[in-house]
Amino acid sequence: MHLTKRFFTMNALAVLFSIGLTVLAVIIFVAAYTKIFGHKADINELKSVFELRTGISEIKRNAHTLEFEQLLDKKAQQELSDRVKALGANAVLLINREVLFSTRKFNQIDIEKSLVLSGDMPNQDTLELDGKTYFFARVDYKLPSGDLGILLLLAPLKLKTGFYTLLGIFTLSVFILFFLLMNFWVSYTFSKGIISPVSRLKDAAVKISEGDLSCEIAEEGEGEVRELGRTLELMRIKLKESIYLQQKYDENRKFLVSSISHDLKTPVTSIIGYIEGIIDGVAKTPEKMEEYLETARSKGVLVNAMIDDLLLYSKLDLNQLPYHFEKSDLVNYLQDCVGDHKYEYEKAKLSLEFINELNEPVLVLIDRERLRRVIQNILDNAVMYIDKPDGRVAIILRETRTSAIIEIKDNGKGIPEANLPYIFERFYRVDPSRKNADGSGLGLAIAKQIVEGHEGKIWARSVVGEGTRIMISLKKY
Repeated sequence: MHLTKRFFTMNALAVLFSIGLTVLAVIIFVAAYTKIFGHKADINELKSVFELRTGISEIKRNAHTLEFEQLLDKKAQQELSDRVKALGANAVLLINREVLFSTRKFNQIDIEKSLVLSGDMPNQDTLELDGKTYFFARVDYKLPSGDLGILLLLAPLKLKTGFYTLLGIFTLSVFILFFLLMNFWVSYTFSKGIISPVSRLKDAAVKISEGDLSCEIAEEGEGEVRELGRTLELMRIKLKESIYLQQKYDENRKFLVSSISHDLKTPVTSIIGYIEGIIDGVAKTPEKMEEYLETARSKGVLVNAMIDDLLLYSKLDLNQLPYHFEKSDLVNYLQDCVGDHKYEYEKAKLSLEFINELNEPVLVLIDRERLRRVIQNILDNAVMYIDKPDGRVAIILRETRTSAIIEIKDNGKGIPEANLPYIFERFYRVDPSRKNADGSGLGLAIAKQIVEGHEGKIWARSVVGEGTRIMISLKKY
């Protein structure tokens, strides 16, 4: 429920509960008052009303037995006056609307109102005059002259105004008390469920603005407040991740600059040394000159390859390198890869073969050029680390229910088990001295980035002295 609806609902319930509790309290008060004070008073009041009605009715019956002219007699009027005064009532004699006799002075408006109301309410015996309730009786006389003679009897009814005043004060006081208590409950509930959490969210937002992202924001409160807390917590997590990634990228850049500078220094130094040898006349013969220049050229090619690897890895790491996936038959694709490297391996006096263990063709979605770079990097690594006269490398293709597995297996010197988890990290080499490094140190790191870009997995198994197996898992199309 939205906060606005909830607020109005709770206030409406507060009013309804206040009214209900007030009614209950009034019922209990009236019952208690009647039990303690009111039983005898009610009997006396009923007796008094009964006596008044009886006396007025008797006067009315007697008046019916008399002629109107008899009522105009002074003695009869005195007798009538005594009888009504004994009842606490009043009598008025009128012809048409002219007052001939009255035991009490009434203003003309009250007389007119009494005549109208008494004539319009034949089934009622009370009326309101000047804010007071009167019991009335009326006797009409048809005079020979055609005029209307009227005897009007009026007796004020004395109600228990003290009790009703007390009841009104009690009702109002109880309602105000319950209403204040219910509003206090509503305020406390909103304070607990909304105001306090909002205050804590404000403090958390201030900390976030100051760069403190370590404090977790709890999901508390009601409705939109809880949603706001959840949103702020997600924002805090995203900001923290963003800062972590930014720091990681900064560290990566520093590491890349430091590592590539270290790796470039050796071939560049060699190039400078050979060029200086030529300039200083160390290479005196054409053969020596050609040897120095060829060495300098090969080192320059190595520097160029290292820079290309660095640029490729940076683009892969920042997800700036687009992939162009196409449906491919892995058997034909891997046969082409073996053909591309066959001459290089024969030159290095190594064996390279392709073993197909599939029962039927398998199709996968791959970027052919990027995946070819993966195969090339792994095969180049195998050439560097095979130091046996009968060096062999095999590319084995097999499958599981959902994936195609490419295994590149060699019989080189192998990798210690402790080093296996790190071989796919950038610039990592099993040889910590790095002196024998002829590559950029990014080959397997680039391979991992590209395979993961294909939503695949790459891992290694190795036994020292027996060789290394690099496995690549790709989803079937």
